[in-house]
Amino acid sequence: MNKHHESTGPADTQQVTLRGPAELADALPYLLGFHPTDSVVLVALHGGRGRFGGRLRHGIPRSETEWASVAGQLADCLISGSEQRGDRPHAIVLFLCQDPGAGEAAHEVMERMRPFAQLLRTACGSLDVPVLEALCISNGRYWSYCCPDGRCCPKEGNPLALPGTTVMAAAAAYAGIQVKGSLRELEQRLVPWSGALAPDQLRALDEVGAAMVARILDTHGRGQVATETLKLARGLLERVGKTPVPSAADAADCRDDGLISHDEAAAVILGLQDRETRDRAARWMEGPEAHAALRLWRALARRCVGPYVEHAAAPLALAAWVSWSTGDEPGARVALSLALRADPDYAFAQLLHQACNEGVDPERLRRCLREEEEEALKSAAGEAAPRPGATRPRRASRVKSGAPAGPSGTTRSGRASGHNRPVTPANPGVARARRRERLPRGQQEDRDGTSG
Repeated sequence: MNKHHESTGPADTQQVTLRGPAELADALPYLLGFHPTDSVVLVALHGGRGRFGGRLRHGIPRSETEWASVAGQLADCLISGSEQRGDRPHAIVLFLCQDPGAGEAAHEVMERMRPFAQLLRTACGSLDVPVLEALCISNGRYWSYCCPDGRCCPKEGNPLALPGTTVMAAAAAYAGIQVKGSLRELEQRLVPWSGALAPDQLRALDEVGAAMVARILDTHGRGQVATETLKLARGLLERVGKTPVPSAADAADCRDDGLISHDEAAAVILGLQDRETRDRAARWMEGPEAHAALRLWRALARRCVGPYVEHAAAPLALAAWVSWSTGDEPGARVALSLALRADPDYAFAQLLHQACNEGVDPERLRRCLREEEEEALKSAAGEAAPRPGATRPRRASRVKSGAPAGPSGTTRSGRASGHNRPVTPANPGVARARRRERLPRGQQEDRDGTSG
């Protein structure tokens, strides 16, 4: 479930008053950071003036038999999540966003979604939080499920405001908030290839994987694979970073795809399935290399074709981490949604998602990763140039169990704690994810046996 509990956008820094369904419909992309497609969105309202609070987005279930259970889960998730942050919602605004299918009119979408809207309203009401407004948005028009007056809410709907012409658009521009496109467009940059190049990439994944398995099963060979993976990934990151890209997303992705061979992509994708290797790659999350790393992880996610789609969880989670670390929370949420779609049990994505939802400051994780990187560099320098007659220093001992843990089993000193445990607020879901990380390799729930 893709749960979005996000900040309140421009309303955090200035007062923006929205009057009526039209302005609510126009505000939705600014609340999420993108235009939701095929989505149900719930927004919490607080106080007598209806201050925006947590947000939750979920794909509209294809089967109507799932609507009732999903409605109950979404209502409970938004309300309980708000309560955990200390502020129970006073009301909720509901949006159903879906464009017409083949041969379908926009008003038919609205009517088809009406039972789902009613189920959501009932689910929220059963928890003593009323739905103040329920809107359907389809094909550039909107309808209110709460207004029975055909004079203001006609059957054909009302047109959405022109982009950039409303008070919310002005406030967002003033606050520097941008709408990055539609959800479908953002996802398209991350989904696996399905065209003419996919068979060649699949062949490379099969061949590289067959050669890599025997090495990974050997203890010494596994370490060599990790070293080679990081060296190759670093080289690709530098290659991508040195290559300027067009401003258009499609052209930029096509340029990046052309910089990476099938065999190179296969080697890094398969190598990243080892969680220690993945965690070391997560250190590339700041400065100029962050943008290049994001381009690289996106390109690798697009190469996880055919039966290797589950392998995309690793580069997608890395793309989400870089996006979140650099302040692009909407982009991080899209990548996390796809990572959990590829592998619902991928603990690294689960923990990042939990941290986003609970408002954890990514600087805490960045600090741990910086310290890990500094210690690794010092260790490498010491091993490369030992003093004459000096013995190699002993590896630092494991920390006490009570020490604060950082990402991938590190403490804030950067020393290994023996477990792969990212920082995130404690709760049962995180505890279960951490227990999965500590299982022996053959007993982990992750199907690739190495990822977390």
